[in-house]
Amino acid sequence: MRGYPVPLGFVFRSRAKDEKAPADKAQMTLSKQTRDPQAPKGRPTPKRSEAQSQRRSVANTSTTRKDAARRQRDDRRAAMERQRQALAGGDERYLPARDKGPVRKFARDYVDSRFNVAEFFLPLAVIILVLSVVRVAQLQNIALLLWLVVIILIVLDSIFSAFRLRKRLAERFPDQNKRGAVPYALMRSLQMRRLRLPKPQVKRGERP
Repeated sequence: MRGYPVPLGFVFRSRAKDEKAPADKAQMTLSKQTRDPQAPKGRPTPKRSEAQSQRRSVANTSTTRKDAARRQRDDRRAAMERQRQALAGGDERYLPARDKGPVRKFARDYVDSRFNVAEFFLPLAVIILVLSVVRVAQLQNIALLLWLVVIILIVLDSIFSAFRLRKRLAERFPDQNKRGAVPYALMRSLQMRRLRLPKPQVKRGERP
């Protein structure tokens, strides 16, 4: 039986494909072996020295929970120390949020530049308490009268200070947020001058 003739192009094309396929597989295998599995796709493999330095830096960085807590405590301690120094020196960068800003600074300076009846409340309260303890009717009546006088003076002085401060703030800072500045100043006026924080930056009688 006679066989059909086989085209020559088919023979040569089949051999070329068979020879090319192993070469492609070998090239793909070589590329997989030489590529660093840790290197990002599409980027060159890092040098051995760079890889070693990266491994050392990762190994030297402690990620334990105890070390992280210690670092947080150190950071909080450093922040509190900076805040304490700012309260003593008036550095605006490290003041608490309630004391920051030009509006709050002006309110503090306004209170510190004048005498406030409320700042004498604590020593007067001690005197009145001593007088009320003594079992003498006249002294107890005097103590009660002093209580009423001190309370009335504090209320009147606070109203006058709040009115003047609100007016000064409106003139000095017309476009800024002044919310809470007046109560902030009144609370400061209740403290004795030497105990106020941040420390007073102006003298009495000095115009802020």
